Amino acid sequence: MAVGDETEGWDGAAARIGFLEAALAERDAKLAEQSAKLAEQDAKLAALIEQVAKLTEVLGRNSKNSHLPPSSDGPGSSASGGATGHRSQKSGRKRGGQKGHRGSHRELLAPECVDTVVDLFPEVCLGCACPLPRVVDVAACRYQQLELREHRPHVTEWRRHEVDCERCGTSTRAAYDGAKIPSSAFGPCLTAVVALLTGAYHLSRRKTQQLLLELFGISVSLGAISAMEQRASEALKSAHQEALLEVQYAGVKHTDATSWTRGGKLMSLWTLASAAATVYQIFVDGCRDTIQPLFGPRVGILVSDRATVFSFWAMALRQICHAHLFRKFVAFSERDGPAGAIGRELLECAALMFEYWHGFKDGFLTRQELQFWLRPVQRNIERLLVRGEKANIERLSGSCADILAHRDALWTFVTHEGVEPTNNHAELELRDFVIWRKRSFGSQSERGERFAERMMTAVRTARKQCKDVLDFMVGSITAYIDGTMAPRLVGADAVALIMPCQPLS
Repeated sequence: MAVGDETEGWDGAAARIGFLEAALAERDAKLAEQSAKLAEQDAKLAALIEQVAKLTEVLGRNSKNSHLPPSSDGPGSSASGGATGHRSQKSGRKRGGQKGHRGSHRELLAPECVDTVVDLFPEVCLGCACPLPRVVDVAACRYQQLELREHRPHVTEWRRHEVDCERCGTSTRAAYDGAKIPSSAFGPCLTAVVALLTGAYHLSRRKTQQLLLELFGISVSLGAISAMEQRASEALKSAHQEALLEVQYAGVKHTDATSWTRGGKLMSLWTLASAAATVYQIFVDGCRDTIQPLFGPRVGILVSDRATVFSFWAMALRQICHAHLFRKFVAFSERDGPAGAIGRELLECAALMFEYWHGFKDGFLTRQELQFWLRPVQRNIERLLVRGEKANIERLSGSCADILAHRDALWTFVTHEGVEPTNNHAELELRDFVIWRKRSFGSQSERGERFAERMMTAVRTARKQCKDVLDFMVGSITAYIDGTMAPRLVGADAVALIMPCQPLS
């Protein structure tokens, strides 16, 4: 081969190699780009799979595996605004009757409808101070009070008679005596019944108005019902304070909270309940500094959930609700992979713990036997929680760590008499209030909140004290009207219940 041909051959090969290397580099670049796209797609797919898992978990939440109330389990749940979510525009006017409103006034019943007549005669003539005879005046000033007696309306009428003096002819009418003539047209018993209907049985004012008319033939206005609620609220102010002191110094107390609204603004409703009393209080929010005055001195054992708002209470004097933990374990068990395996093991241990507890409550186990059988269960639950914390699993490890942070408050019920492993007592005490909120959308004013707090507190506590609720209400309202001491809500026999709870030896 000639030298020129050889050189040309080498140059052609080099060009060919360069071309192939460029093509290879281009292909590598395309492969790298495709790999980057695949990696990006894999990341998006992983994120979507995680999002689907989270949404599936949220979709599967109910009262059995979360903090949601049983009322949320129904298939017909919808937004509070209804199907359309439409809300009417506010007019900007103040609540209540507007200027120029004609108003309404209660008409006196006919004399033949009056059951009892109290005649008030002037003692002496205003003209000459001579004694006056008791002469009936057909045009006497009449005042009536409607009352319930023996399950039927009872009307008492006070009449201020005007008498002519036989000596000087001066007409003198009996003076108005506020101590004898009541300031309200409705007696204590009727006021108590109305307050119970709206404040304890949660009837609307219109339904209460309709019930009084249909059952007793009593016609009252909505404004009169509101006034009776206010009178009952003021009468129960001391009872609310009495119940509050009782639960604050109780050896064991349960607490829970739910939302409340005032005119559409979100508030926080709390209950503090012991074996002898139940107290309700509505706050502007559920922050620790806001609610702390409700709990008073740090006396006794507090049964609650794991909310951080209770950090002001010593952990050694707390009991964490195992029903909340059980629902959390159910949620773990419904997941796939290691989280589900840990959740199912925790669920088995929790079920065994409740089985032993119910055996103790039913009298099949003594306190010492309960402690003996629960020791291995306690160790297994804490071991599983440590395992879950170290597994670094999203939405599981953090919960396990938080439960372990409450380790000192998990088993108080095992060593302290009168302590339950669940917070069911407080949850049951809140249930009526939750139903009331769902039906009435809360309250419209601070006055309405005080009425709700005091009425529910008085009724719940009176029932725990085995008191006749209506008799207590009537006695409280009567004492408020007369300016005398109100009846006690918590009896003297409840003193033993307020001693600090002591651990068993």
